Formats: sequence, structure tokens, C-alpha cells
Amino acid sequence: MSVAEPVTAIAAQAERLTDSERLARLRLARSLNVGPRTYAHLLNRFGSGARALDALPSLAAGGGKGNYLPFPLGDAEAEIDAGNAAGAKMILLGETSYPPLLATIDHPPPVLWATGSVKILLRPAIAIVGARNASALGLRTARNLARGLGETGQVIVSGLARGIDAAAHESSIETGTIAVMAGGIDQIYPPEHDKLAARIAGTGALLSECPMGMEPTSRHFPAATV
Repeated sequence: MSVAEPVTAIAAQAERLTDSERLARLRLARSLNVGPRTYAHLLNRFGSGARALDALPSLAAGGGKGNYLPFPLGDAEAEIDAGNAAGAKMILLGETSYPPLLATIDHPPPVLWATGSVKILLRPAIAIVGARNASALGLRTARNLARGLGETGQVIVSGLARGIDAAAHESSIETGTIAVMAGGIDQIYPPEHDKLAARIAGTGALLSECPMGMEPTSRHFPAATV
């Protein structure tokens, strides 16, 4: 099976998701030892998040892990409630609002949270990222690149960090920019970029694969910049 085939199958399933199935897929994605690769495998094997969840304990037992419990229903409901309170939208892999380029990578994240314009996620995009302690020349170059690419219709994607990232966002707010975050989208980092984040969400989007409320940690930053 090619890399594209599991995502295609998931996309076909996602066209008809009920609220209960969306909740089940969130629980599946958040369950212990279920990463993006395993998530896609389980969905394609069992056909739904609900059936995959039911199978998890026996699969874990077969692998020598007894007393396995999937991600709790109450915790998943709380995450959705927190997203709703923050005005965020949950986007599952395979849904039409899922960024199409992101869906083509090996093992794309199963769940995304977004605030701002979800439609901007479907536009052509290019990433500009760089040093936090950038030189004046580096900052000027980032601004010029972001502005010029934005004027050609490209959405500028960066990480909301100090330095190059902030310069790229600031110069492309009018044409469209997306901040990919290494924590929950309700956890702005660095804190002094709260106003910048609000401006980005006004015309573009904040995007994260992390649960609502999760504090940014160093191990999440590499994944956020892929």
C-alpha cells in the first residue's frame, strides 16, 4: 500500500462523519501508543474510529500490554469543550478543510485545531522559518520574501517565534499567514506575541496538532516546523 492510499481511504470515510465518530477519532488519536502511523493503520483496518477504539484493548493485550484503556471519553469531550470555548475548530485528517499539502506527508497528524480562517488552510502555502536572534539583514530579507510571496498569492507559514518567524508573519498578515504552534492554540508562545497572534487569526489562522491547553515543550517544536 502506498503512502497516499491510507489517507485516501481516510478521506473517503471522513466525508460522512457523525459527531460521535469525530469524537471517537479524537479519542483514538489521543490514546496511548497511537501515533499518526498507527492511527491511519487502525482506521483503514477497522473502518471507523469507534471500531478501532473497541479493538485497542485486545490489540494491546496481544502485544503484552494488559489493562490497556483508550483515551477517556470525558477527557476528549473536555478537549472539544475547550476548543469551542476558544472559538477553535477541530479538523480531522481526511476532512475537506484539512490542509491538502499537509495530508501528503508521511504520517500526517490525525487531529488539528485551528482558529481564524479555516479557508486559508486550502490555499497554496510556503514556509519561512529561521533564527530567533536574527541579524538586521536577515529580518529585512524575511520581510521582503514574505511580502513578495504573499503578493503572488502564497500563504506564508511560520512558527510565531521571535526573529525571522515574527518578521515573516508581520509582513504577510494582509495577504495571508498561518502560525503553526508547538502547543495548544490557546497557549501563545512567546507570550509577548499575543497581539501578533490575534492579528494573524484576524486574517489568517493559528494551527496546532496539540490538544487545547497544552503548554509548548521543546520536543514539539521540530514537529511543528515540518
